[in-house]
Amino acid sequence: MMMVRKSKGITDKHIKVLEFVNEYQLRNGRPPSIREIGEKVNISSTSVVNYYLLQLEKMGYLERDNRVSRGVRLTEKVNQIVQTGNTLHVPILGPIAAGIPLPELQPGVSYTTDSEADAIAIARSLLPAKEKGDGLYALQVQGDSMIDAMINDGDIVVMKPATEARNGEMVAVWLPNNNEATLKYFFKEKDRYRLQPANPTMKPIYIKKTEPLEIKGKVVMVIRRMDKPLAA
Repeated sequence: MMMVRKSKGITDKHIKVLEFVNEYQLRNGRPPSIREIGEKVNISSTSVVNYYLLQLEKMGYLERDNRVSRGVRLTEKVNQIVQTGNTLHVPILGPIAAGIPLPELQPGVSYTTDSEADAIAIARSLLPAKEKGDGLYALQVQGDSMIDAMINDGDIVVMKPATEARNGEMVAVWLPNNNEATLKYFFKEKDRYRLQPANPTMKPIYIKKTEPLEIKGKVVMVIRRMDKPLAA
């Protein structure tokens, strides 16, 4: 059972909304609709769901963008609702940006940092049910290629090391021939790989299967970073 530090105004229903928004985003690559939130947390009225989301926005646990369909994004403050013993500190290993190589990572290896400024605190209860948190690391996004997945410039993506991916999974990839690191949806096609942005103004990246492509990790969680992005 989740150990909650009772912040002013926060209730179990608020927490269930936060958990579902995060889990849905990870499974589907986009936030849930108002109706889907209501069905999951047993709220029959969409206006009541909106009321809870408005409260959570005022408390600083999420941000909403009414110009975008399903425009809901969690902030770092979600980690304040869980007791310290249930908090995981994940090291931020650097930015993910063109021209900056991704770190060498191996599944099953834990990564640490000596500085709290180089780590992100995550409530274990907000991780996917099957994810224990072993070996996780974080990267800071540079660019807006994934804005329709509610990932903006400066946001943090929490990753687990991986060298392979299934179609539709969001991955961090290093492309040696292009000297480029990128965060994209991964698709394996007949003679090539397609790296699909979540931005209608940007075209996919196509890589022939004869060319090198290194998958470095899969996205486990996305956190809205409230301070300034890392410098390239």
